[in-house]
Amino acid sequence: MKYYIITGEPSGDIHASNLVSEIKLIDNNNQIRGWGGERLIAENISIAKDIKETSFMGLWNVIKNISKIKSNLSFCKSDIINFNPDILILVDYPGFNLKIAEFAKSKGFKVYYYISPKLWAWNKSRVTKIKSFVDHLIVIFPFEVDFFSKFNLNVTYFGNPLLDEISKNKLKFSLKPIKPIIALLPGSRSQEIKSILPIMLSVLDYFPDYQFVIAANKMISLDIYKKIIDNKNVDLVFGETYGLLNNSKFALVTSGTATLETALFNVPQIVCYRTSYLTYLIAKTIIKTKYISLVNILLNRLAVKELIQSQLNTQNLKKELDLIISDSKNIYQNYKILKKQLNKKGASKKVAEFIYSSI
Repeated sequence: MKYYIITGEPSGDIHASNLVSEIKLIDNNNQIRGWGGERLIAENISIAKDIKETSFMGLWNVIKNISKIKSNLSFCKSDIINFNPDILILVDYPGFNLKIAEFAKSKGFKVYYYISPKLWAWNKSRVTKIKSFVDHLIVIFPFEVDFFSKFNLNVTYFGNPLLDEISKNKLKFSLKPIKPIIALLPGSRSQEIKSILPIMLSVLDYFPDYQFVIAANKMISLDIYKKIIDNKNVDLVFGETYGLLNNSKFALVTSGTATLETALFNVPQIVCYRTSYLTYLIAKTIIKTKYISLVNILLNRLAVKELIQSQLNTQNLKKELDLIISDSKNIYQNYKILKKQLNKKGASKKVAEFIYSSI
């Protein structure tokens, strides 16, 4: 069978690569082409685009790169036509993938969406539109089944692939801790890192009994980190986020998938987020959820503290870090509930089997 798979961000690259790995075990005659990063490239499939060329964060950055985005869309459409897959698998990356889904369906391709767009958070009106050009939604959170089913979409939950990714990870960690560690997860994009990491680093001197370690992204230049770190006493590890979390007592985490990963490692955290004022205003208008952290959204309560925009400052960060260091009992209890909610392993294998059997 011929599969065309598209993801445009690091987290999607992880789950897309795990899915491809399982497809290859099931289908000996597979031909796979796709858009991805380091992990998908390692699966030795035909790569159409590297995600280094496709990941744009924030309104202004999207506007600056609008011609490149249009070019990517045009290339993707023609590449799909030329490859002529039996199925198109879209992984997260909604701004781009929803446009491709509409195009592909108009050309008669079967379209499956894995890690569906979070329309429950920001645009419920588009659900009925998606119904017309996505054959099946495969979701990664239990509550999404009920949400999309209300609109009579074909939707299935096989579990959350993060559980499998964590369970098979070797948890490599190259540092030898000399003090209890506070992990800093400043995001996977350069814009996030430049905006959020300096504030995370501003509390270092208040916690001399802890070793601060940054989870660095291999896609980001070391020079960017060095410029922000300057001469501060902080360590840096590349590509060892899970190993770092496995060795950490507490964490400061940029909102996104990393908040859920941190929870699954049972590390008390403070969620941090800051973007441009214009992007924030637009997001505030569009996003309909009460919280921004996946942990809080899934539990429907403030299980971990969120510091957003102007709230994210040195004073507040120090205060909240002091609080979780002194008492994290409630956080641990909430994590226990969260893990029970997501306790369904083998997602990637089940999704691969489902896709293969449906072609």
